[in-house]
Amino acid sequence: MNTHTPPRFDPTRVPHLLGAFAPVTEEVDAADLEVTGELPPSLDGLYLRNGPNPRFTPIGSYLYPIDGDGMLHGVWLSGGRARYRNRFVRTPALEAEERAGHALWGGLESMIVPDADQVGPGLAGTFRDLPDINVVRHGGRMLALAESACPFRIDAGLETVGREDFDGALPAGITAHPKIDPVTGEMVVFCYGLEPPYLTWSVVGRDGAVTRGPTPVDGVDEPMMIHDMALTGRYAVLVLAPAFFDLAAAMAGGSFLSWRPERGTRVALIPRDGGPVRWADDEAFWLWHTVNAHDDGPGADAAVVLDYVQWSRLTVGPSPDGAAGDVSGGLVRARIEPAAGRMARTLLDDSRVEFPRVDDRLIGRPYRYAALATGTGRTDLLPGEYDAVRWFDAETGGSRVWRAGNLSVGEPVFAPEPGRDSDGHGHWLTFATDRTDGSSWFLVIPAEDPEAGPVARAHIPVRVPLGLHGCWLPTEARTRLQ
Repeated sequence: MNTHTPPRFDPTRVPHLLGAFAPVTEEVDAADLEVTGELPPSLDGLYLRNGPNPRFTPIGSYLYPIDGDGMLHGVWLSGGRARYRNRFVRTPALEAEERAGHALWGGLESMIVPDADQVGPGLAGTFRDLPDINVVRHGGRMLALAESACPFRIDAGLETVGREDFDGALPAGITAHPKIDPVTGEMVVFCYGLEPPYLTWSVVGRDGAVTRGPTPVDGVDEPMMIHDMALTGRYAVLVLAPAFFDLAAAMAGGSFLSWRPERGTRVALIPRDGGPVRWADDEAFWLWHTVNAHDDGPGADAAVVLDYVQWSRLTVGPSPDGAAGDVSGGLVRARIEPAAGRMARTLLDDSRVEFPRVDDRLIGRPYRYAALATGTGRTDLLPGEYDAVRWFDAETGGSRVWRAGNLSVGEPVFAPEPGRDSDGHGHWLTFATDRTDGSSWFLVIPAEDPEAGPVARAHIPVRVPLGLHGCWLPTEARTRLQ
């Protein structure tokens, strides 16, 4: 696979393999976690988070947040008590490396893959599975999700069941950020590929059966990276920033992603009823994550409101030519006019933010509160590291912030108060790691007064590396908002 000699790679000099990001290799079970404060008795369920965690010291290259084996970290809550478990997502590549006792695959930038003498003919020359980004539960399946590939199914104890292709209906896989409609129960997904069709979308019904197989998105004629999506009652919303895959450059030792701002950014509004795709165009920007979206009125020509975290350029891999220096970003609202094919963007908050979440019961509908990881201005934090949580109020346009001090915090996830139908009643959950001593904590922050900080902190007896995305899985089904 390699057509060039990769540069010397020293993993001890990769920031995202050190400090709060450093991987852990031990799988741990811990009952009766030590709690400071009081865990709300209404919290009964599982908080579960995924993230990149190389099982062995990487070779060739390591690119955060894309490379790395998946590791699931779960906190089970019931009766005011908590227990913890972590498990690797056991892919064929991870198991082959465990048999060898060291890494066999390089990172995506190095293009190093093992041969048949190392792993046998079935895995020789293949790229490793990377279900290390997100985790969801839908239709009786719990899934560890990769960037754009088949997820891996996980059982209730976080043990790996195997690769999931939805009974053969979605053989190429799905996105790491599917969206589940809280009204219909459908899970809408997309998948991008390096060969035609370059972009498809699909629908998985409430029961887990695929109701719409891979459907090509007309107007996409090159391979592009698309990390997240949004959903409205009428549309699946995909933002196509000008981040193009360049395999020829990668094979010659260059970057496998090419940022081409002159191409601009396009937004695809894909009618969920199967109608023609409607496009809007704008100047180039990049996004990792959407906040939420909704239809702003009845009728096919009603505008779509999309909130998301915007970056001025692609923020993974080497800086594009001429793009040195700080990248700018913030929380943005786009109003997209389907009939006119245009969009208008408004900056809602220029703070350094990422990992936005809303109450999942409001996906595709207007929301009031969004929580985001944010920074207080410290200069020693790495990209992807945050030391505060910000709550944006979409009704007033204001924000409230809890500053975490020495803690680096992860994505906040909302756990609604049982029996309450408001996104202002419940708790926000996240992991955090202390930068001074490496200790890790599970935090419970009240939605009614979030800037006061956690009402409970459960001490995790092992370090939980900073990771990516997760979910709250209540023991009893949540009441849907009407």
